[in-house]
Amino acid sequence: MQFRILGPTQVLLADGREIPVGGPRLRALLALLLLDAGRMVSAERLIDGLYGEHPPRGAANALQSQVSRLRQALPAEHNPVEFHPAGYRLAIDPGDVDAYRFERLAEAGSRALASGDWSRAVAVLREALELWRGPALADVIDLAGAPAQAARLDELRLAAIEDRIEAELALGAHAALVAELRELVVAHPLRERSRGQLMRALSALGRPAEALAEFEDARRTLAEQLGVDPSAALAAIHLAVLRGEAHPAVRGTSEPALPSQLTTFVGREDELKRVGELLGERRLVTVTGPGGAGKTRLAIEAAGRLDSEVRFVELAGLAHGSDVPQAVLSALGLRDAGLRAPVEPNRQATDRLVEALAERRLLLVLDNCEHVIADAARLAARLLSACPTLSVLATSREPLGLAGEALCPLSGLTLPPPDVSVLDADDYAAVILFAQRAADVAPDFAVTSANVEMVLRICRTLDGLPLAIELAAARLRALPVAEVAARLDDRFRLLSMGNRAASPRHRTLRAVVEWSWDLLDDAERRLARRLTVFAGGATLEAAGRVSGLPTAEFVDALTGLADKSFVELTGGRYRMLETVRAFCAERLAEAGEADQLRRAHATYFVEFAWTASDHLRRAEQLQWLRRLDAERDNLHAALRRATAAGDASEAAGLVAALSFYWWLRGMRGEGARLAAGVLDLLGAEAPPGLGEEFALCVFNASLGGSGHLPSGSQQSMIRSLGRPPRQPFLLYLSGISTGPPSGGAEDVEDLMRELRRLVGPDVWINALGAMGTGSAQMWRGQWDQARTALVTALDGFRSTGDRWGAMITLGALGELAAWRDDPETASAHMDEALGLAESLGSAVDQADMLRTRGELRLRAGDLAAAWDDFAAALLLAQRSGAPEFVSSARLGLAQVARLRGDLGEARRLCEEALVGGLTGWYVGEATRSEIILVLDQIAEAEKAGAPEAPGAPPSADGA
Repeated sequence: MQFRILGPTQVLLADGREIPVGGPRLRALLALLLLDAGRMVSAERLIDGLYGEHPPRGAANALQSQVSRLRQALPAEHNPVEFHPAGYRLAIDPGDVDAYRFERLAEAGSRALASGDWSRAVAVLREALELWRGPALADVIDLAGAPAQAARLDELRLAAIEDRIEAELALGAHAALVAELRELVVAHPLRERSRGQLMRALSALGRPAEALAEFEDARRTLAEQLGVDPSAALAAIHLAVLRGEAHPAVRGTSEPALPSQLTTFVGREDELKRVGELLGERRLVTVTGPGGAGKTRLAIEAAGRLDSEVRFVELAGLAHGSDVPQAVLSALGLRDAGLRAPVEPNRQATDRLVEALAERRLLLVLDNCEHVIADAARLAARLLSACPTLSVLATSREPLGLAGEALCPLSGLTLPPPDVSVLDADDYAAVILFAQRAADVAPDFAVTSANVEMVLRICRTLDGLPLAIELAAARLRALPVAEVAARLDDRFRLLSMGNRAASPRHRTLRAVVEWSWDLLDDAERRLARRLTVFAGGATLEAAGRVSGLPTAEFVDALTGLADKSFVELTGGRYRMLETVRAFCAERLAEAGEADQLRRAHATYFVEFAWTASDHLRRAEQLQWLRRLDAERDNLHAALRRATAAGDASEAAGLVAALSFYWWLRGMRGEGARLAAGVLDLLGAEAPPGLGEEFALCVFNASLGGSGHLPSGSQQSMIRSLGRPPRQPFLLYLSGISTGPPSGGAEDVEDLMRELRRLVGPDVWINALGAMGTGSAQMWRGQWDQARTALVTALDGFRSTGDRWGAMITLGALGELAAWRDDPETASAHMDEALGLAESLGSAVDQADMLRTRGELRLRAGDLAAAWDDFAAALLLAQRSGAPEFVSSARLGLAQVARLRGDLGEARRLCEEALVGGLTGWYVGEATRSEIILVLDQIAEAEKAGAPEAPGAPPSADGA
């Protein structure tokens, strides 16, 4: 059967005959189930949708009656309506519902548009839009929640129309679109994208005056209705119309799954076809070839043509093979731990990846594997064996060496034969690439009979390797093509006649880069070699500070390097191609500046890390988290280099400064490994003047199972500092590592008195102390005192702007309110905590908060709400690869099922919860114990032959 809700609700048989569903109430019930096709819909949600806020008496029975009538209306052989203790489910493929098909096709069309496949985008988007027969949910719009769903679908429809128009504009169909665009602008006068498309179409048709009039109308409408000016994108189109310029396509601002490319893709059609065919047959495909052959670009182009989810992982900047799993976690937007939980000692980032990707259909592009080949191969093997719907596309100079690996070897672009004519030379990819890139820097350049021999000589000498050709073409900014050809011949003569066992990169690209190096002036050479100290690029400020050049000389040299393709500016950061960077790093060593630049780099990033750490406890927390994310490679590179060089002060200082960042970003595993390396340098005792740094190294390392925790109390540790801690997060981290004071609230108060003596009126530290005091009092049953302390802590964290501290405190207040039988207050606190976890970008902690809120609702007897929370927590935990929270969410669902009397379902969920994720740190062990307890209670109920009374408090109270 086919189901339609993009218009009046309809059910069609395979032969196209419509099945009459019945009256408005029955169609409304069907629409509610179709909106969650294939998923469980609770009886409460269905009642709310059918009857609103004031359902009649016996609404549950009325719902059962409506479900029965719906079953009778549908053919018996296709009856998809299923009853479950949690509600009802329409057991159909979501693809049989027009709204779901529309969304999938719209997404595919959007991807085709983003990749430049205009014809496919038009075809797919037209197919999507043809599914609409009128307003969405037209005959059931009075349902609770239906207006919001209809508005969402309508917004997607408008976006698909605009995407289709965008593709048709790219294909040149300007005249045919003007009338449609005018209708769209009249119907939606505030949508700037449609307005911009109309302006571009009119301008392309030679009607700039009408295009300018449209802009004026938009400006006036926005000012009158919203009091705002047109967006920068619309203003740019206006300026282009005034200048008579062409108008590039205007796309959305969402971050692409693949890196965007600034130049056209030349040649490689056979290789593109081969990679596409291999990805349809194999799950591991590796593009191999020498450096500069264009492996990365080919992989991006091939992946962009697929109708599947893609994630791109850049490995070139990694210093260590052990960092490969963390790089994949970052590309997927995952963490190796949540905000509120220490990392398990024996748990690896790979395990979290397996959990997150186990049921996800995804193409993972692993780029530049050669320098971490063994670790990349191990990770690929593990993920492919454990995740059946995952595929991997790798680029490397050598195969990964795994069974089932399919290879796509890549060499140079196609080259003309020796006797080719000038007319035929333009048909070969190497010549096309050189001509295009040369024209970028010398607009008058073209391949002619006068220069064709020199162009062919350049392309052949460089073996058709794209990067080498592009570097050579860039020299036409300053040299004639004959001089370029002559210099290349001089440079390659020795290498081409040397060691034939040398890598292709050293036979070709090294010569190109060395020749390019000779064209730099002294200041450009100094800056080029000094920039190699950065990992993952550098900001303008960082490059200027670390390079040590005078300001005027630095700006001129950086401009020269950018002009000569030695560095590129992307997203406000200056980066070097890896081949260029490796060559320049050798020049740095030859100049004897490597250690000097390492120290300058470390000094800069130690200062940056401490500045950022202070801001992480303030309202600008999110902004500085993003800045730290951008500099993560540099920060960790500085830490590793300082450790390797034996610079204890800098290495320990970076661990101390980064401790709070690692915690907020869920990087406890990586932080533990880095801290353990510094501990090996520091030894068993704190060096003079590094007491705080040593303690933070110990506590961070302990989260990964390394190091020995210090003896003595937190109070003695604080007293030994003799000053306020520079990293106040030390206080929380020490408590997590060593556990709360044995004396409870009294010891916490003693600790706070000692802190206040040292710190004075530090709001954040005093808020942290109040939170610790309140938590200890709460567990001792001193509820009034606990609430007072926790409210004080919350006020303190809010006044500083720290979302993390507020989130933790709100979670504690929520639990306290639940214990005091105040479910409304508990729910409000947990809702706010959940919002803060979301703002911090932590899906793991959202899962944890939802699970906690579910437990509080379970305690209050609200089984339906508890079920919804546990189910949502389960989904987030599965997507994040957090098995400990997967198990605890399933345990929560089992408790709800037990209290509803469904002992079989409760047992099944408990048994699933026991599988995996419960080894290591104490949370897993506590969950395991609770699961066993609930299984015992289920067994007792089964023996008694009667389910527990609904609404009874859960047996695992307070878990």
